[in-house]
Amino acid sequence: MLVAAAVLAMIAFALEGGEYGSSDLRALRRQAARERSRIDALRRSVDSLARMKRELTTDSAAQERAAREIFGMIRDGERLYQVVEDTGRLR
Repeated sequence: MLVAAAVLAMIAFALEGGEYGSSDLRALRRQAARERSRIDALRRSVDSLARMKRELTTDSAAQERAAREIFGMIRDGERLYQVVEDTGRLR
């Protein structure tokens, strides 16, 4: 009986005892998976920004689209219309 208890204690210590147990290993694996996912998302973002940079430096249509969408620029002779959402309040 004492031997069985000692064996069970050794198994329990091997699994969960010490500085790093099985639960710590599982937590570290989950953290590593989250970090890999975050790295993948950042890589996609960097790729997208690099593609945008390449387009803005080489493609005149992309340059014009950015000038119009981001900065609200228009060509000579064009009119710019802005749609303002009605908030229902008097100004």
